[in-house]
Amino acid sequence: MCADVLAAVAWPYANGPRHIGHVSGFGVPSDVFSRFMRMSGHNVLMVSGTDEHGTAIQVKAEQEGLTARECADKYHRIIATDLQGLGLSYDLYTRTTTPNHYRVVQEVFTALHDNGYVVAKTQMGAISPSTGRTLPDRFIEGTCPICGFDGARGDQCDNCGNQLDPADLIDPRSRINGEAPKFVETEHFFLDLPKTAEKLGEWLDTRKDWRPNVLKFSHNLLADLRPRAITRDLDWGVPVPLDGWRDAAMKRIYVWFDAVIGYLSASIEWARRSGDPEAWRKWWNAETAQSFYFMGKDNIVFHSVIWPSILLGANGQGEVGGDVHAALGELQLPTEVVSSEFLTMKGSKVASSRGASIFVGDFLAEFGPDALRYYIAVAGPENQDTDFTWEEFVRRINFELANEWGNLVNRSISMAHKNNGAIPEADELTAEDQEILAEARKAFDVVGAHLAARRFKLGITEAMRIVGLANKYLSDMEPWKLKDQPGRRDTVLHVALQVVSDCNTLLTPFMPHAAQQIHEALGNQGTWAALPELVEVSEEGLDYPILQGDYASEQAVWESRPIVAGTPLAKPSPLFAKVDEKLAETGPSWAPITTEA
Repeated sequence: MCADVLAAVAWPYANGPRHIGHVSGFGVPSDVFSRFMRMSGHNVLMVSGTDEHGTAIQVKAEQEGLTARECADKYHRIIATDLQGLGLSYDLYTRTTTPNHYRVVQEVFTALHDNGYVVAKTQMGAISPSTGRTLPDRFIEGTCPICGFDGARGDQCDNCGNQLDPADLIDPRSRINGEAPKFVETEHFFLDLPKTAEKLGEWLDTRKDWRPNVLKFSHNLLADLRPRAITRDLDWGVPVPLDGWRDAAMKRIYVWFDAVIGYLSASIEWARRSGDPEAWRKWWNAETAQSFYFMGKDNIVFHSVIWPSILLGANGQGEVGGDVHAALGELQLPTEVVSSEFLTMKGSKVASSRGASIFVGDFLAEFGPDALRYYIAVAGPENQDTDFTWEEFVRRINFELANEWGNLVNRSISMAHKNNGAIPEADELTAEDQEILAEARKAFDVVGAHLAARRFKLGITEAMRIVGLANKYLSDMEPWKLKDQPGRRDTVLHVALQVVSDCNTLLTPFMPHAAQQIHEALGNQGTWAALPELVEVSEEGLDYPILQGDYASEQAVWESRPIVAGTPLAKPSPLFAKVDEKLAETGPSWAPITTEA
């Protein structure tokens, strides 16, 4: 049955280009899922954008001699271009500095305030003594007063998971310059999380099929929920929509609050751009809709606790009740928070001031998108922290992608082209023929079940198992030795090409660029796997690029489709270039392996 499925993808921060660890958490998993769901006939809306507010943007801008707006413009374009190159099939990838986003954030803030879930109170705010600027919570580190971890942030401790305030930290220090912050009393608005805690706990108890790490972490946070500040003393951000606040030069809505609302604002922007301004409601107001939020584990708290609490409060569903906001309607809570662990880069030994960084743009320029997508899918940090190494990358690409999959495609099509010039007719099938065809057909259910359950590594592993079986089938049947048995030779090649077609479908969500090439190499025409487009738009005087795509017109469907005998075949080009094995020891020139400790 067709479902309305929202793929809500974490918003990359606009203070620099993204590295491959970032896209291993939010990027590739969300796209694999979205492509599979579209191929299965579901109505998918995949949205996100660049997160552009907060002090970190101002700090980066100063370092580069830019204004905050210029800095956001620069990195939004770089990030959007990289995500397009990676083939992430966003229905809309936008940004948080749009007038539309400001309006939606202010509506949600007003709904919470009117319902009594946003309250004003004073707190001790952290100020940089040298600049006089507010320091965001995440820019303050110190020792956790609860577990003693020396590396806790001003908003939470990643070691014990507890929510913190900067003033709670022992020996706090600025991550910008190492100085001890000055704490001054200031008035702010707080999201009153304790008022939604009971309903939040009841909702979490209904989440039975989430990844265990996400559920455990989320339940642990419930015990210590406290009101959390959602405004800050700075001039870069969404204005507070209340009298006495909206015109204040140094009061803005805090970046973490406005960023999570981006999923809603991006959906509303997409609907307007699609020509039906109310279309977003299918994914947000309908109880039958499903929503899946993709991110790295450092974002769990914002998506499994804070965002659901915002939705509960806006709906008037916390302990003090309230009304559903007239313009927004009742907003549905997440179906699942799909969090990946971290892809670390210590093993790559790439020198960097704060650890190794291998940037997406550099990676795509040298190796192309599908090599990175394949590596993340098959060896990424889905359920545990995983260390990237050039040695493992070279092995995976050369021995699995090139030798197994690329070789199967190339030799199957090459032999059929050489002997027939077209897809050959199949004669009577032997038991071996029927067995490999049955294995390929059965894989649609097995791989599909894994992808529907967000088990991407198991899904691609099963698809590659069929590739291995197909290679063995060809080696065992030896069609190159059947010149005196052309009927049998043609049958073997027909079976091999059918399995190639099936495997290509199975691997399409993981490697859409190669899938399109194989679709054409098999003699087909038209778009099999649609790719995103970078489109320049203008909104109320703001010019910027967005990502969007025509995915409804693609031909890819999640089923075995019979190949057609007689379809002309051209001589194929190599599908995947092997990586120089020396890279396992040296790394590429733009990310060389060093001997630094």
